[in-house]
Amino acid sequence: MKLETPVRALGPVGHEPLKAAVEAVRPEVWSEDQLRQMAFEQHAATQSIILLFAEGWPNVKVSRRKGWEYFAAPAGELMKEVVAKYYGGGGAVIRALVAKLTAGAEIADHFDGHGTFDISHRIHVPLVTNDQVEFRVRGEAHNMKEGLAYEISNTDIHGVSNRSDVDRIHFIFDYMPPR
Repeated sequence: MKLETPVRALGPVGHEPLKAAVEAVRPEVWSEDQLRQMAFEQHAATQSIILLFAEGWPNVKVSRRKGWEYFAAPAGELMKEVVAKYYGGGGAVIRALVAKLTAGAEIADHFDGHGTFDISHRIHVPLVTNDQVEFRVRGEAHNMKEGLAYEISNTDIHGVSNRSDVDRIHFIFDYMPPR
């Protein structure tokens, strides 16, 4: 969704249960579902564990993917908290994933162009990050902090650079409010 501001800090959220679950997952889980890497060139340097994925437009079909088996409970609680606290409830989550940008890697500048992005909120909750990770939207650099929720203007040009020697991990979901 296009926002007036490139990044909107929503506030603190209870990210710890999901972070613990993500840190406990076996390393091979990160490569089980290559949908994003195969479909979107800009995500080639990332690894994803996809919980929910939306396809089609204007008739949107949301499907559960392998990541749902790993993180349904803690991710579900986190999404419910963010939606209730910052959006008032109702609506539906149409995408959810845990995304890892490996140390030293970059997500090239791009914009999200699927029709659902015009009507849904793109929310990021950093689970593992540091001061050397730069999230750019509209050319402005932002450093997102662990444990805070953010909404980004993802129909604008955006990209990420991880200049650290630590993998950056975000929980990302798209919330579509009631029409």
